[in-house]
Amino acid sequence: MTTFFDMLETREPAQREAALMAALPAQVAHAKQAAAALAQILAAVDPAAVTSRQALAQLPVTRKHELLERQQASRAVAGGDVFGGFSTLGYGAQMPRLFASPGPIYEPEGAGRDYWRMARAIFAAGFRPGELIHNCFSYHFVPAGSMMESGAHALGCTVFAGGTGQTEQQVQAMAQLQPAGYIGTPSFLKIIVDKAAEMGVALPSVTKAMFGGEAYPPSLRDWFAARGIAGYQCYATADVGSIAFETAAREGLVLDEGVIVEIVRPGTGDPVADGEVGELVVTSLNPAYPLIRFGTGDLSAVLAGPCPTGRTNTRIKGWMGRADQTTKIRGMFVHPAQVDAIAKRFPEVVRARLVVTGEMANDAMTLKVETAGEPAALASRIGEAIRDITKLRGDVELLPLGSLPNDGKVIEDARSYK
Repeated sequence: MTTFFDMLETREPAQREAALMAALPAQVAHAKQAAAALAQILAAVDPAAVTSRQALAQLPVTRKHELLERQQASRAVAGGDVFGGFSTLGYGAQMPRLFASPGPIYEPEGAGRDYWRMARAIFAAGFRPGELIHNCFSYHFVPAGSMMESGAHALGCTVFAGGTGQTEQQVQAMAQLQPAGYIGTPSFLKIIVDKAAEMGVALPSVTKAMFGGEAYPPSLRDWFAARGIAGYQCYATADVGSIAFETAAREGLVLDEGVIVEIVRPGTGDPVADGEVGELVVTSLNPAYPLIRFGTGDLSAVLAGPCPTGRTNTRIKGWMGRADQTTKIRGMFVHPAQVDAIAKRFPEVVRARLVVTGEMANDAMTLKVETAGEPAALASRIGEAIRDITKLRGDVELLPLGSLPNDGKVIEDARSYK
């Protein structure tokens, strides 16, 4: 098998969807039974009824800040669960490691092979069994180093645990060990390559790389290509592991086979149409950490059509910014969910975007709404809803359909901070 990691990647889309939806009710039931936090969050949910994306979309979204809040509340109680009731594992052989992301949010690592499901992404980046990989993701506190190492081992590769820092030693190790490629952030590989050039050390074996944790613009991709290194992106989080990965086609990122992904309007749980930018929400099929409708806080959009490589899973555009656009206006926090609540009061409103302008301490806000036509007194009625929901006054601008940019922004902070 040289083209695909396995045959799951080339399934008929309908076959894949049927398999995911068949697995969903059991995962929801398991989450309710084995994870205390999810038992509360999903208390009113009948798992047997969650057999479609439409049914899934009715479930609440749990966002990262809510996960952190539950962990903090639980840790404040003597003997409380450090995972806030989201993990189904206990300490011991079933949980060989646990990690801390900023917050801190604690994440368990289960004992299963390729727990984070990274082998598929590593394969798509060009790595093959029997190769040596130089892994420069951090091995302490955060799970990134372990995520990549476990995936590389599942693929059949040997790993040099380079970690972060010590640039000259990284160059020396690469020159002596001759790894097939690098895994880590793109900026650190650039630092290593520049340092190698400064030291007069050639690194001819490093011809491929898999990047994560940072933006990877075309300019940097071309910079590596000019030095004989083909770099590909992966998109993963400490909460759910691998979500999507780049292929040789370089046309978006293909979703991993072990997750169910939705794109929702920021601040809500409402799925948007394919192609529209929104927040990426993931339902994990991992029994150890069964996050159901986990809001990543990242913006993305679905790309039309299959990947030219022959992989048939849905493609996304990749990371397009952050979905949490909460901002403070005249001393009051305004949230995307409030903008959505205003829009939902009026069937005539198709899309809405709150634009904040002015200078510090002199804020002005305008709710721009797309409508079909201009129904009588709509602007004034929307203005009343703005005051009711946000406790602030704001202008209203009615726009024709299709006027607002497709960038996922619900609140645009256009103030001058000079």
